[in-house]
Amino acid sequence: MRINTEVSQKAAMKPDPIVVDGTSFALNGRNLSYRFHVDAATGDLVSDHFGAAVPDTQLPSAAPVARQGGWSTAGGVRREFPDLGRGDFRTPAFRVRVGATGGGGTVTALRYHSHEVIPGKPALEGLPSTVAAAGEAATLVVCLQDERSRIAADLSYTVFPELDIIARSVKVTNQGTQTVTVEKLTSISVDLPHRDYDMISLRGEWTRECNKARRAIDYGSQGFGSTTGYSSHFHNPFLALAPPTTTESHGEAWGFALVYSGSFRAEVEKNPQGLVRAQIGLHDAQLSWPLGPGETLVAPECVAAYSAAAGVGGMSRALHRLHRRHLMRGPWRDRPRPVLLNGWEGVYFDFDGEAIVGMAAAAADLGVKLFVMDDGWFGVKHPRTSDGAGLGDWTPNPARFPDGLKSVVDRATTLAVTGSDEKLKFGIWVEPEMVNPRSELFESHPDWVLQADGYPRTEARNQLVLNLALPAVQDFIIDSITTLLRSAPISYVKWDNNRGIHETASPAAFHAYLLGLYRVLDTLTTSFPDVLWEGCASGGGRFDAGMLPYFPQSWASDNTDPVDRVAIQFGTTVAYPAAAMGAHVAKVPNETTRRVTSLAFRTHVAMMGGSFGFELDPRDSSGDITPAERLQIPGLIKLAEKINPLVINGDMWKLDLPGESNHPAALFLAGDGSQGVLFAFQMLGRTVHSQPTLRFQGLAGDAKYRLDGEKEYSGAALMNGGLQFAFAGDYDSRVVLIERL
Repeated sequence: MRINTEVSQKAAMKPDPIVVDGTSFALNGRNLSYRFHVDAATGDLVSDHFGAAVPDTQLPSAAPVARQGGWSTAGGVRREFPDLGRGDFRTPAFRVRVGATGGGGTVTALRYHSHEVIPGKPALEGLPSTVAAAGEAATLVVCLQDERSRIAADLSYTVFPELDIIARSVKVTNQGTQTVTVEKLTSISVDLPHRDYDMISLRGEWTRECNKARRAIDYGSQGFGSTTGYSSHFHNPFLALAPPTTTESHGEAWGFALVYSGSFRAEVEKNPQGLVRAQIGLHDAQLSWPLGPGETLVAPECVAAYSAAAGVGGMSRALHRLHRRHLMRGPWRDRPRPVLLNGWEGVYFDFDGEAIVGMAAAAADLGVKLFVMDDGWFGVKHPRTSDGAGLGDWTPNPARFPDGLKSVVDRATTLAVTGSDEKLKFGIWVEPEMVNPRSELFESHPDWVLQADGYPRTEARNQLVLNLALPAVQDFIIDSITTLLRSAPISYVKWDNNRGIHETASPAAFHAYLLGLYRVLDTLTTSFPDVLWEGCASGGGRFDAGMLPYFPQSWASDNTDPVDRVAIQFGTTVAYPAAAMGAHVAKVPNETTRRVTSLAFRTHVAMMGGSFGFELDPRDSSGDITPAERLQIPGLIKLAEKINPLVINGDMWKLDLPGESNHPAALFLAGDGSQGVLFAFQMLGRTVHSQPTLRFQGLAGDAKYRLDGEKEYSGAALMNGGLQFAFAGDYDSRVVLIERL
């Protein structure tokens, strides 16, 4: 009896986050174990386990590797940081050239040298990264060295025990006397044992970002990436692996989110023996980073989430919590966002100061709390009256604002918001990383533009890309935006980016650009912490974890059609919290698809974003809002404000998925389970057909819940019995408020 008691007490005890036994290492979460050791013969780091919790000290021995003839001598070894040239013919995590010229050697032999355990999680130098105090996380740094080339690699492993997440990064240092060129550097490389796996990714294009894709991993290499200079609309810097039997709600899943906003590559390789290697990091076609003696290169951080049994949804919720608690920062991280109205789709470039004040007044009358003036407000010598001029000249256009921009902002911010005791706030649009050839900035500094010597500069959207690797360009942007924000009471900035990077003088220019951009964003957001910053890149072209420390919200897509937005928003939240997602109600027919949907449906879809708002001209004369819709909007705004705290801070449970169901639905629950909100949609109507049953998740089975302040049910009844809605016709929706009694 005494033995049984001790066993049960030991089982209930939490293991230490990091346990080191000689040269064996274990990182432990609530439902996660990450184990590896140093091979005594080679000095390599060998992976033992990355999966469900294994509290025992001793793991069962792996089966011996089958004989491989004289070909691969390391093809069956699960390696933590595979290098090149020592018998492992799979894709390496690290590749270098030693010596300043192209004839340098490429072989490295990085062997274990030492290790250190650090409480908490320190930030990475010059890069966005997670941070955590002691007690929230613990960090293991394993130092590897190549005695011949004098290259060192510090592998950083941070475990967030309560979240079942491992954060990985690498710092490479040239300790030798000759230049080393880093040709490839991945942030994480994981070798998983033989098993069938699917690869899950987020792919798309402009106006159809972050559509979830799933395919079986076959023998050989498969993957995706971006060479646009940014994370891109095409492929998001996120990768997940799961067995074919894993669903949204059940089974194992591994998710890898790269905390980086530039060109990247994700690779998955299944070798002839069936082992699967997954990597994500800097794109090797756009790196070639020279390291002189004593210099270092730090890989962006990758956060790896593991779900032991709760499927892709469990992995997503773990990433959401990590992003909200340890990556996003500033006062707006947890704060409900003001309902906004952006006038871009309402007026485009056709406005002046009086029109702006008129639109702001109409927005305030509807109950909107933040009015945003978009593109077209700047330029003196080259006024921004179209997308062909003015970028780079961040001075208000005197023809539009004869009394100055401050006069317009002051008038707007004295307006009372209907139904509130608040005054209207004012926001503004900028695109500081770009320049038009027709601008005073370009005329003064043509050398500030990214270019390849001897080749013509390629314009896209009539603009060129500034070289943010140059400190002078960084300082110019910081000074320009600082002057703007100090010139008037501006509460919000939409930071846009509308083209990819084409010509550069060297592959290293891409990463150097990002390091410069991060310095600019860190300086500005630290200097103006109370400003609400929103990221945008022609919609979701740079919606990634690397932007979250600076922009608590980003515009998910230029496509405001709610039918398409359901897929975009469900896809985006596979990796990123809904709190970070901007979603707006636009006029109909929709600007992108010409589709007509009801105001209620458009609004309910947009309420799923952390930043809810409108994209239209609110004035009576515009025709963007019908009289009947005008009467509905104040009530819908009040509902959005009631829901927003749950979207910002709650956990998201996807009950049915677009593409798999005609009735996608999602549930947001407060962390303590006291409140929630259900979003349920019907995409296409069916005649003479019964309605599906929607079963809840995440509730307490023995608790009572009140729906919309009326009917009461047990959690078991809602999860096992479910609800049916009497949907009618195409594009119908319901929003249900939930209260735990």
